[in-house]
Order: sequence, then structure tokens, then C-alpha cells
Amino acid sequence: MKTTGVRRFTLAFVVSDGACAPVWDNGDPLTGGLEEAAIRGIRSAGGEASVAFGGMGGTKLALTCTSSQALAGVYQQVISAYRLPAIDLDIEDNELYTAAARQRIIGALAIVRQRDPGLMISVTIPTGPGGPDSAGQDLINRAAAAGLRVDAWTIMPFDFGRSVGNMAQVSIQAAEGLKNDLMSAYHESASAAYGTMGISSMNGRTDVGELVSVADFRVILQYVLAHHLARFAFWSVNRDLPCTAGSDSNTCSGIAQQPYAFTRISVSSGG
Repeated sequence: MKTTGVRRFTLAFVVSDGACAPVWDNGDPLTGGLEEAAIRGIRSAGGEASVAFGGMGGTKLALTCTSSQALAGVYQQVISAYRLPAIDLDIEDNELYTAAARQRIIGALAIVRQRDPGLMISVTIPTGPGGPDSAGQDLINRAAAAGLRVDAWTIMPFDFGRSVGNMAQVSIQAAEGLKNDLMSAYHESASAAYGTMGISSMNGRTDVGELVSVADFRVILQYVLAHHLARFAFWSVNRDLPCTAGSDSNTCSGIAQQPYAFTRISVSSGG
């Protein structure tokens, strides 16, 4: 925060404790752990933090909570514990590819939205080069059918599983696919769809070796600003450093870069 001026962070991930109750994916409880201390520190320095549920690892809450009401109660527990202004649902793996879980999530978010209309809700999903796959599209369609409005339908344009070439251009292509899906599901204009979209990239070398360069990230930001997207993020700030000998992918980007180069670009977007 001192180095770059960044003020907004998303802490990840809250998952299931094996039942219908929340824990951090390292096993920390909601209170008394490093995550609560981080949120307090960010706020005391003039910033704000939100929390992401889900992710690729861990046990998913939408699978261990057996109803939308129970799942909404868990979301609300986390919101209340940290007095959150925003949440992100990072829906991947078996949570995304289980129809009952998708429906449970939509029902839970509708309950949370009714209780707290001012809460910002982001739903983050994987994508292919042409946009979300059939499970992601179904999630969007279920939300539209339920009358649920999400502040930012966010795609993660990386880990495509095959060579796709220029990551900036493929990210934009995937976002255009998301825009078309939103227009179809919500029967809305392109402008309205763009206003409820987000992109969450991965900085540097991705899990499967793709390269998102600093220059790529700037191109993606230009697209975000040109179309007034609702969210611009990346995974993750702890990787936003050049690697040293023996460093792993959780502590550096895998590319030659200045420290916090991606964070500085994010700040230029207003984040």
C-alpha cells in the first residue's frame, strides 16, 4: 500500500470446514487468525478488503451446505464477521460442475442480496478462449431466471489447457464471449452487459505456463476502461515480484519485472 498506493484487496479463500461452516483454506478460523489481522491492518492504513469464497482447492461450501438458506447463512456469517462491503464467489472445480451447487449458490446470493442491497457481489468463473463454458453459461442463465443481478460477472482468462497465443487478445476475446452470454441471458444491451463484467487475470507465468506480461496487462486494462467494466483484478499480489533462486509460483511471477508492476497498473484503473 505504501509503495504503490493500492487500496483494495480481496483475501482468498473461505471454504468449508467439512460441514456447513466457514474456515480459511489454510484452516484458520474467521476470527483470531492472520486474515482478520490483515483486514484490520488494511483498513487502519486507509484501504478496504473483501473476501473470496471457493477457489480451486478445499471443500466447497455449496456442496456441504444442503440448502440455499443454509449457504446464505454462511455467507452472511463471513460478511458480518468482517463487516464486508463486497464479496467474491470464485466458483470452480466440482462446485461449478454440479448443477445442484450452481442452483444453491444462486438461491443463496438472492437471499444475501435481499438482506443487504448495498453489498457488492462478484461471481468469478473460469473461461475458455471464447467465453465461459456450458456450466458457466448455465450459472448466468440461472441467475437471470431468478432475477438476480450480480455487480461483476468476472472471468479468469488463463489456464486454457492449450496454446492460445497472445494472452491479452485472448483475454479480450473471452470477455467478448462473456458479454454475449450476459446479453442473451439478461436480454440487455452490450453497454449494460459490459457494466456488469470483470476480468481477473494471472500475473506472469500461469499454472500451465502461459505468459501474461506487464504489457499484456496494460492492454487488458485499456479494454476494461474503454468498455467501463465493473472489475479489474489479478491473481495475485503476493506473486507480483520477480523470482529469486528457489522461489515458487506463490511468491513470484516467473517473469522479469519490477516489484509490484501489476499492482501499479491496477491502481491506475482506480483500484
